[in-house]
Amino acid sequence: MTVENIKKYINKYKKEGLKLFVTSSFQTHSIPLLHIISQIDHKIPVYFINTGFLFPESLVYRDQIVKLLDLNLINISSSVSRIYQKDCHGKFLFTSDPDRCCFLNKTQPMEPVLAANDVWINGIRADQNANRKNMQIEQEGAFNCKRFHPILDWDNKMIFDYIKKYNLPKHPLEKKGYLSIGCEPCTQKFSAENDRSGRWVGLNKTECGLHTDLAGK
Repeated sequence: MTVENIKKYINKYKKEGLKLFVTSSFQTHSIPLLHIISQIDHKIPVYFINTGFLFPESLVYRDQIVKLLDLNLINISSSVSRIYQKDCHGKFLFTSDPDRCCFLNKTQPMEPVLAANDVWINGIRADQNANRKNMQIEQEGAFNCKRFHPILDWDNKMIFDYIKKYNLPKHPLEKKGYLSIGCEPCTQKFSAENDRSGRWVGLNKTECGLHTDLAGK
């Protein structure tokens, strides 16, 4: 989808009186979509899920981008304190039950946001994994909130050409080999066939639940 078509879709939603919001993990590949959003309407809420386990660099980068693009940032986090996110052996859930950890820290905090809005704009891409490859530009989502995936058909070259064109800053951990950056305990450096190969290494897991449990039917 071209930048102009992305703008047309979003302006159409706005004219229809729909409540829009964006989510972003504030990684390098997140920035083109945020830049496009900032050119349309600075008031569109940008939700950032702070799990409490993120790299400090990610928080610094988030603040840098928010200031640069004048974004309407809203931070959300789990209602379950970290001290209660442990198993019966006292280990954090990210070591013993990462799916449960993701549910508490990512999926569950998003549920009331979806319930209160009409359109969820997010920057997933079809080339990131098999689950996302099967998604559509527009599709029905959980809590009757439509999902809009404007850069679903973009690839790495398109992302970095856009970043170069507008001289946008990259995530500071990228130069250290981290190309897909999530929570610190569950992220390693890029090591294999795609950008997300450093996520949940050694586990049969490629998603946190945002794009499975909250993907709708």
